[in-house]
Amino acid sequence: MSALFTPLKIKDVTLRNRLGMAPMCQYSSVDGVAQPWHMTHIGARAVGGAGLIIAEATAISPEGRISPGCAGLWNEAQVAALIPINAFAKSQGAVIGVQIGHAGRKASSARPWDGGAHLTDAEDGWPILGPTSEAFDSDGTRLFKAPSAMSLADIEGVTADFVASAKRALDAGYDLLEIHGAHGYLLHSFFTPLVNTRTDAYGGDFAGRSRMMVETVSAVRAVWPERLPLAVRLSVTDWIDGGLTIDDNIQLAKILRDLGVDIVDCSGGGATPAARASIGTRTADQVGLAAKMRAETGLITAAVGCITTAAQAEEIIASGQADIALMARQFLRDPFAAMTFAHALGADAKAQVAVPVGHFVG
Repeated sequence: MSALFTPLKIKDVTLRNRLGMAPMCQYSSVDGVAQPWHMTHIGARAVGGAGLIIAEATAISPEGRISPGCAGLWNEAQVAALIPINAFAKSQGAVIGVQIGHAGRKASSARPWDGGAHLTDAEDGWPILGPTSEAFDSDGTRLFKAPSAMSLADIEGVTADFVASAKRALDAGYDLLEIHGAHGYLLHSFFTPLVNTRTDAYGGDFAGRSRMMVETVSAVRAVWPERLPLAVRLSVTDWIDGGLTIDDNIQLAKILRDLGVDIVDCSGGGATPAARASIGTRTADQVGLAAKMRAETGLITAAVGCITTAAQAEEIIASGQADIALMARQFLRDPFAAMTFAHALGADAKAQVAVPVGHFVG
């Protein structure tokens, strides 16, 4: 029997299998509002048998967007556009979740196909926030904007935005909520010593640097229903000397577990240009780090990074390295990857879909 195609119950939610689609920015929203593209993107993977679908990084405020095309959950028009998409995904048997976050000093950027650099005022860019006023790219290239070092009022405001977005996520019909605490975005940039050089209560030692993450998770958990899973995506290592290690993240995850977090989505890197470059070369190692996270915290873990084959995903689950195998690019290549993998592993492919899928040649 395939371990990958064994259901997983998390609180009141049951995944039909352990294969999930990782959140991937689509850069195709208009003022944060989902478009027909999103119905196709999400709907195709739901029809194709994915057990879990985590919708793209969704901004908690206009200023928290990575790009002008990013999804949002800061107003009711955005909620209204998501309701039919999520209802369809659930009608096809998928569990639908969403990742909410704030891009921090990586915000106000062009879409990748437009170069991905910071947008100037003349290009309709917007002011950005960070733990300090240091730009992401200190050499003035690409992400060159200097953020405003966040005041205590700024921190309180962003936390309130996370809470408001969590409430809207529930209204939109999501059954799983993920807080983005990775890849150099705002919460990660506060936690990592590579970026956070503050000397107040939100900097300095481990307790200070993790404070914003801890307070945000605590505030969100208070409004997200206890019956539904709460996940946090962490860069479980910064991959470079002087940065966060897996042990730092295990220490944090134990605190988050005690606050009511159910799942750690184990990614890595992204805090600085050097760490950003490492993402493409070290992601395969994240599976082993997910295994250590799972063993030492008892949390449900999701492994992500360079998972492309049925045998690989099966081994991750069967060996106990993780509870969920998340894929991104492979789901772009094959929206029916869950059925493809089920066939390859000798599992019941038909059981992965809610509606029979076939064709007739007449």
